[in-house]
Amino acid sequence: MIRHFTKSEDGAAMVEMAIVSTLLFALVLGFVDFGNAFYQWNAATKAVEIGARLASISDPIVPEIATAGVATTPGAPIPAGNFDYQCNGATSICSCTGSGCVAVASTIATFNTNFNRIFRGDATGTGNCPALAAGQRPGMCHFYPFLRPANVVVRYTATGLGYQTRLGGPVPTITVSLQNVTFQFFFLNGLMGFSNITMPSMLSTVTGEDLKTSAPS
Repeated sequence: MIRHFTKSEDGAAMVEMAIVSTLLFALVLGFVDFGNAFYQWNAATKAVEIGARLASISDPIVPEIATAGVATTPGAPIPAGNFDYQCNGATSICSCTGSGCVAVASTIATFNTNFNRIFRGDATGTGNCPALAAGQRPGMCHFYPFLRPANVVVRYTATGLGYQTRLGGPVPTITVSLQNVTFQFFFLNGLMGFSNITMPSMLSTVTGEDLKTSAPS
């Protein structure tokens, strides 16, 4: 009887199917999760592009930039590197390097108001990313819901640009970038303990428009 049991192949197909199914499900769910990660990458890229565009047509996060730099004749460009304001959503603080810096005296409330115009668009509700009402312009968070203010950095740098008929008036190069953003996995993280992966930093750069105090147009 023992000899018969050792030679029996009853149930072998079931065991093989169990092994193969485990590998197959892991592979399929892995494809789903990495496909979702690719979607998140595209969404984050779009959010950065939208953020740069909104930053270029909105009040600067740091109002002091309006008088930063030196231009002695109408249209004279601000020398490249004359100022570099970096506004970090994680700290609600703007810092500046360069000889043309104007000390930041604006409040956190001003920072948040101008920053949220970029991050939330025209939405005015509560929460991280309020729903948009009819006709309101979306912000960065509406294109990538996983985004948080702490993930966003906005820089205003002098790159030697100026207006032809206006004295002073810096025309900064604006860069919006992300920091500490992770791909959010579902199956691989919850079922297999696969750690989230930090998303490589991405950025979008545009030339600032006339940074007078005004609402976006």
